[in-house]
Amino acid sequence: VQLEESGGGLVQAGGSLRLSCAASGITSSINVMGWYRQAPGKQRELVAAITSDSGTTNYADSVKGRFTISRDNAKNTMYLQMNSLKPEDTAVYYCNARSGVGRPSTWYDYWGQGTQVTVSS
Repeated sequence: VQLEESGGGLVQAGGSLRLSCAASGITSSINVMGWYRQAPGKQRELVAAITSDSGTTNYADSVKGRFTISRDNAKNTMYLQMNSLKPEDTAVYYCNARSGVGRPSTWYDYWGQGTQVTVSS
């Protein structure tokens, strides 16, 4: 599985951006896709995730009500619509895909190269 992100950039506080993550390869094996972010000096954290089968989503508390994750299975593409952006949302955003069969503990993680999102105050 290969993942390619796009859509990052510089935006003023209160603005919006949409990130995209295109998956290629054996995409039928993907169980969950998600967005993570890592700010300088901080650990990588989960922002939002969506399951492949039911489309169930979950969000970090810090982005609930502002970010929306979605997925177009026909295009093998995942999106993150980010509204009401804040300076603290500034980070490198990574696309993640969890692939495999059986128990989640045995799944393999694939990562994109990351895309920078910078929110100015």
